[in-house]
Amino acid sequence: MTEVAFHVNAVDKVAYTCRLLRKAAATGSRVVVTGEPDDLAQLDMGLWAFAALEFVPHCRADAPAAIVRRSPVVLGQTVSDASVRVHLGGSVEGDLARFDRVIEVVGEGESERSAARARWKQYSAQGFSLSHHDVSQSGRRHA
Repeated sequence: MTEVAFHVNAVDKVAYTCRLLRKAAATGSRVVVTGEPDDLAQLDMGLWAFAALEFVPHCRADAPAAIVRRSPVVLGQTVSDASVRVHLGGSVEGDLARFDRVIEVVGEGESERSAARARWKQYSAQGFSLSHHDVSQSGRRHA
């Protein structure tokens, strides 16, 4: 059964998500990241710059198919063999039950928290296993 984890109060969503993706890639997980186009663009830039000696291999969904197939992290598209989905906000689409884990990264703003509460209710109504993690302290660490 898919586990859905809400990582809330991320002080810097980009930096927090970069660390999360670095960890996932290091364990061999295949991850798709979904969210609003602006959030994905900021994350893409953040992944190129956040840790000089620890590059996280990734690509945008519109990269050539051969690159998408080889990238452990794909931004903006659900790839068929991904086991983890990281969601940065916006509407939730697609078959979530096919993932082992869904991680919702939620910032500190009230609008983000309100939207996350609505998604929590949506996931709960679908019968997913839910957990809540306050990452406000981990969000303050540097990469």
